[in-house]
Amino acid sequence: MNPFVGDQLANLHRLAPEVVLSVFGILVMIADPFVGAARKRVLGWVAFAGAVLALASVHIANHFPGPAYSDLIRVDSFSMFAHVIILVAVALAILGSLDYLDQQHIQRGEYYALVLFAAAGMGILAGANELVTAFVGLEMSSIASYVLVGFRRRSPASNEASLKYFLLGSFATAFFLYGVAMIYGATGTTRIDAVQAALEKIITADQHEPALAVLSLALIFVGLGFKVVVAPFQVYAPDVYEGAPTPVTALLASAPKAATFALMIRIFYVAFSPLTGLWFWLICVVAVLTMLVGNLAALVQTNVKRMLAYSSIAHAGYILVAFAASTSLGVAAVLFYLAAYIFMKVGAFLIVTHLGQQDEKRVSIQDYSGLASKQPVVAACFSLFLLSLLGLPATGGFLGKFFAFQSALIVQRRSLTLLVVIAAINSVIGAYYYLRVIITMYFQAPSKDYTPSRVAPAVGIALAIAAAGTLYLGILPSRVLDLAQAAADSLFSH
Repeated sequence: MNPFVGDQLANLHRLAPEVVLSVFGILVMIADPFVGAARKRVLGWVAFAGAVLALASVHIANHFPGPAYSDLIRVDSFSMFAHVIILVAVALAILGSLDYLDQQHIQRGEYYALVLFAAAGMGILAGANELVTAFVGLEMSSIASYVLVGFRRRSPASNEASLKYFLLGSFATAFFLYGVAMIYGATGTTRIDAVQAALEKIITADQHEPALAVLSLALIFVGLGFKVVVAPFQVYAPDVYEGAPTPVTALLASAPKAATFALMIRIFYVAFSPLTGLWFWLICVVAVLTMLVGNLAALVQTNVKRMLAYSSIAHAGYILVAFAASTSLGVAAVLFYLAAYIFMKVGAFLIVTHLGQQDEKRVSIQDYSGLASKQPVVAACFSLFLLSLLGLPATGGFLGKFFAFQSALIVQRRSLTLLVVIAAINSVIGAYYYLRVIITMYFQAPSKDYTPSRVAPAVGIALAIAAAGTLYLGILPSRVLDLAQAAADSLFSH
């Protein structure tokens, strides 16, 4: 075989998940004009099949580890673990969208195509070994997300959320791109592993960090901090999460966070590893601020979507605790936390999707009064997800926090010990607003003018998967933890 053809085939194998997602996205868009309005739902099942096949194709990519397209993309256990997290969240979000779009009278094929294209961009983020390539992935996922947030076109709140997300997201992307330009000016390269080697050489020769590299570190953190929703870049999140269609909110709160954290780990742990002494303190300060802002703001919310939005901010802070450990164990803890997080967060938002009814009128905490007497299984699932977010034993959320805090404590550094103490206190604060919803469901009289609709089969499947994943990671975590540790080790082995 021609070596060029062989290389191209290997590249396609390594990008198999992105290829499958893109092909199915294009297929949905081509088929959309030929499918009648009454049968648009079929396109959702096609998109779901695409997400499942993309998840299966991770196995193909995993058999061809190594650099793709001149080392612009790195296929290793780390990127494959992140791909699985992203694709599971995407598949669950698509299942949760099928009946929601019918109920809201916005069933359109382009919705599912945009979800698949956004997922392809997230996959590129997770495997990028070059900063401009990461920018392309960032834009792919972001542009699709801007449109998805405003998909309820007749809703002023959805339009406002989309515009706000677009404007602030554009600023964040500009910061990231400016940071890429600065690091190129300092090192002459934008390849992540080459940046590391160049910085080590410069610091060894000059005995100090180059100013352009420090500026680049700050700018890139601003750009990516917006995407993972950490303070003080979280201001857009509650309004965007509230205004977006709830299945889109479920997607935004999970998959992009996982993809961007994967990119942050690769950039900070590899490219900026010579500057660890600088970004360690940045991460610690931002972690404390993020946990406090998220939990304290969630305490006063009466809208479930806004409460879960602030909860998402707080969890980004918990993830940063493991991130700050700056060790292979810390990376493994971040990956495990993200795996547990997508099940409990997507599951919680899908419950809100089911209960919201037409135009999402039922999103107040009081609307959940007596839910346990009307739909006990739904109430039990929601309680499971909330208790996992709280960190109750036997749930994935508990072990996610446990491993995150353990990875920081094992470093035996006073600042990290203090960070864990602050995180533990914040977990106690979070108990109030999670338990308030559970108490409302189980101990308050049901509303007489509100009868929840029957759980749709697609939503029921998604909730069953999310609940099973939450319990599995809480009771039998060893297999996933081993895979997370192997993924972390592959990052450090390059």
